[in-house]
Amino acid sequence: MANNHLNDKYLDDNDSYADYEARFNPLNTDRQARRSRKPKVKHNPKKSQSAIMAELADTDALEAGSGTTYQPSRYEEGWLLSSLTDFIRQEYITDILALVKGGKEASVYRCLAHPTSGYDLLAAKVYRPRKFRQLRNDKMYREGRAILDEGGHIVRENNQRTMRALEKKSAFGQQVDHQSWLMYEYSTLQKLYSMGAAVPEPVAVSDNAILMTYVGDEDMAAPLLNDVDLELEDAQALFKEVLHNIELMLTNGMIHGDLSAYNILYWDGAITLIDFPQVTDSRANSNAYFILQRDIERVCQYFQRQGVMTQPRGILRDLWKRYVERDPNERAADLSRLELQREREEA
Repeated sequence: MANNHLNDKYLDDNDSYADYEARFNPLNTDRQARRSRKPKVKHNPKKSQSAIMAELADTDALEAGSGTTYQPSRYEEGWLLSSLTDFIRQEYITDILALVKGGKEASVYRCLAHPTSGYDLLAAKVYRPRKFRQLRNDKMYREGRAILDEGGHIVRENNQRTMRALEKKSAFGQQVDHQSWLMYEYSTLQKLYSMGAAVPEPVAVSDNAILMTYVGDEDMAAPLLNDVDLELEDAQALFKEVLHNIELMLTNGMIHGDLSAYNILYWDGAITLIDFPQVTDSRANSNAYFILQRDIERVCQYFQRQGVMTQPRGILRDLWKRYVERDPNERAADLSRLELQREREEA
């Protein structure tokens, strides 16, 4: 199989990639348990008028910020609560418990899930207001990507109003641009999760936030892989899983674009890849080779520190040849093989 070529040459434990695929299940027990907690349809008995009024009062208090466990700062309060209002009204969450991660572009919060949602905790990734946001130069990633609307559908080029607004960078154009950036992350999570990739399950999306499954417990969020020291055997296994997920993305013409140990979570022996807004089209972006190279090199740097022998240049050449330069029909065959493997593992 083609996979033997990659790991026979470049992984130090001398296991062939085919052997790895046969014995190594990236959907470990912990992740399977998390994914089994699907939202369940429940019959809700008719509520009394007093109960309805009490719920409305609680919702209003939450939206006003006075009913949240986490108390946002003055500058944070307005945009945070307005971004999460839809999730509150749609009964996905009932409380904001803590700030998990603050970033230049977005912050992540641990939220208490609504009892009817089928979850205990959820993570809300909320983008900061433009005036507080330090946006990366994303032109390199956007090349070859269509514009997505709020529903994740491609905006056609004959939509003159939208295209003109984007060109002029008007307020409407900036909002369209932002919504497309956010929807690429959400739609990528949907696709990868459905394929069994090690990513959070996307639950809901609004015009400024993404709600997804939470990795961690009620006391702490999963740490970044960069902050974790691994035993050599564990590091070797997790390195293979990262490569497996890179391969899953490439079968769909996707490159993460910002992959490193800083964008991988570690919890109960499992990894979860996060942060996908800059996902890159591997076949339509002229910078794709460089972007994939950088992803692989950064991942290898971490695992080399953990004692894993890697050869990032060889891995890059092999993956590029098999998933970007190959005939589309051959890439489709690889995708079918990976999906069949996943079905056997879950059986």
